[in-house]
Amino acid sequence: MNKRKIFNDPVYGFISIHSDLIFDIIEQPVFQRLRRIRQMGLADYVYLGAHHTRFHHALGAMHLMESTLKSLCSKGHEITDHEWESALLGILLHDVGHGPCSHALEYSILSDVKHESLSLLIMQRLNKTFNGALDTALQMFNGTYPRRFFNQLITGQLDIDRLDYLNRDSFFTGVSEGTIGSERIIKMLDIVNDNLVVEEKGIYSIENFLNARRLMYWQVYLHKTAISAETMLIQVIRRARELTYAGVEVFASPPLSLFLKESVRMESFLNDPVYLQTFQCLDDYDIWGAVKIWINHSDFILSSLSRMLLERKLFRITLSSEKPSRELSKTIKNQLSTFYRIPSKDMHYLYVEGSTSNAAYLAQGTGINILTKKGKILDIALASDLPNIKAMSKIVRKYYACWAKEINWGQASL
Repeated sequence: MNKRKIFNDPVYGFISIHSDLIFDIIEQPVFQRLRRIRQMGLADYVYLGAHHTRFHHALGAMHLMESTLKSLCSKGHEITDHEWESALLGILLHDVGHGPCSHALEYSILSDVKHESLSLLIMQRLNKTFNGALDTALQMFNGTYPRRFFNQLITGQLDIDRLDYLNRDSFFTGVSEGTIGSERIIKMLDIVNDNLVVEEKGIYSIENFLNARRLMYWQVYLHKTAISAETMLIQVIRRARELTYAGVEVFASPPLSLFLKESVRMESFLNDPVYLQTFQCLDDYDIWGAVKIWINHSDFILSSLSRMLLERKLFRITLSSEKPSRELSKTIKNQLSTFYRIPSKDMHYLYVEGSTSNAAYLAQGTGINILTKKGKILDIALASDLPNIKAMSKIVRKYYACWAKEINWGQASL
């Protein structure tokens, strides 16, 4: 069988498959599942074109990793064929542990389980399937491989993951402010003492990258309408779980049913393989298929929230640098209680407060290092002559309150 296939990607053009092993990994059901998980959760409620998937992103990141390795080799750095293949596998599988709707349900379907941890477990399972062929890829993913720059390319402040998702998300949303010169950045990368650095002449490309990331977060990822939609979906899942716990029959596919009935923690995945096997069958279709059925459920809250979400009757939302005042919260809750006639104990489904934060660059830990013309290595915040780079290191937190609109609920209980 010819395994040297080519993907025609709308962002980069043709993407080739480096080896038979990579082809076989892509063919695995657990990787094909990424076709059914949207990259940007519910962002299409705001940006019509945001329908691309984690599958697209994984292949795009693999393509950029290959371009990066070629560039590093052209500068005299030796990378073996096995390291090359392992680096491609590491970035290809970095998001394979994502749950449905990407980040939106990361902490409601599961109980405090990060998708990176599940990616690692899935990679370990694939490694057994392929008789240890992913040993080095796992070390690169974990950061235990001696040549540290491989891990920095997979997960870091200037990793291949970010280079792809900024370009890809900008392309599909039509938000041009997120466009970055990924080719230029890749050409400026180098290695010093097995650590990733950026040549000084690439400093302005890095500044543009950080600024684009900051703008994309506030304009796209943390757009208040997207926050409202994701908050509603979280409330729908929480209500379905509460009803399930109470013994009320709630329709769900077998994979979704397990995670509604149980509070699944990391220990569950480590102690019983059934949980990981079931999780690998869970995708966006399970969620939306259930939501479509739930609009006819006898529970008023579940049916109403599901219908609102499907019909895009989203919560009103305020976003501010200060927490909502108690007076405002009390006033809104009283109005909601009067209008919808639900017990106060259930009010948290119709009125939700929370916070979100954005830090374009975190200098602590694995920062972005600039290699000066004099051979010195400086953090980008020190090397840049633009004061806003230092400002980007500050975590900006905003608080939100969102609540159900007063709409016609006549159809909600049909």
